[in-house]
Amino acid sequence: MSSAFEFCLPTPAKAVPTGPDWIHEIKYDGYRLRVERQGKTVRLFTRNGHDWTARFPWIVQAALKNRETHFVIDGEAVVLGVDGVSDFNALHSRQHDDEVQLYAFDVLALGGDDLRPLPLSMRKAHLARLLRGRPDGMFIAPFEAAAIGPDLFGAACRMALEGLVSKRKDRRYGAGRSKDWIKVKNRTHLAMTRVF
Repeated sequence: MSSAFEFCLPTPAKAVPTGPDWIHEIKYDGYRLRVERQGKTVRLFTRNGHDWTARFPWIVQAALKNRETHFVIDGEAVVLGVDGVSDFNALHSRQHDDEVQLYAFDVLALGGDDLRPLPLSMRKAHLARLLRGRPDGMFIAPFEAAAIGPDLFGAACRMALEGLVSKRKDRRYGAGRSKDWIKVKNRTHLAMTRVF
């Protein structure tokens, strides 16, 4: 299954798009992750194709608790601090692997059906139904619509968050870099100077 699904990557930008066709999500500071469940098997893949299934047991357990036995979720692996803000240093340290959760923002397949051709608004509805019981270890990315984007970005910056990802709600999920997904980073966030 893993070779069939490639990540959609946001295009960096300096300004948050506005208009009725856009939705906006807070950008959590973590590792991009795809969760694939087929029956009793769950696998976690990074953007570079690394299998991190053994690394994040809480996400695996959450996927196995779901009633649906076949799905592919796109999200961000994060460690949340007591303030609810993602803590990249805690995540990167590997000392908190058992605390890593999935910030789920898209569903690519469900019940054997490929959902990527559907518009994002429909995929979001499917994701909400899939995770409606919210098993510990996964949470759904909240989002806001339309003209609120610039104000939401300003609030994210004031809260010292990484930034915003804005997505066209009427577009399919496409592999690779996409102008239908726009990423605007908080220039004062530590992620802007991070070097590995």
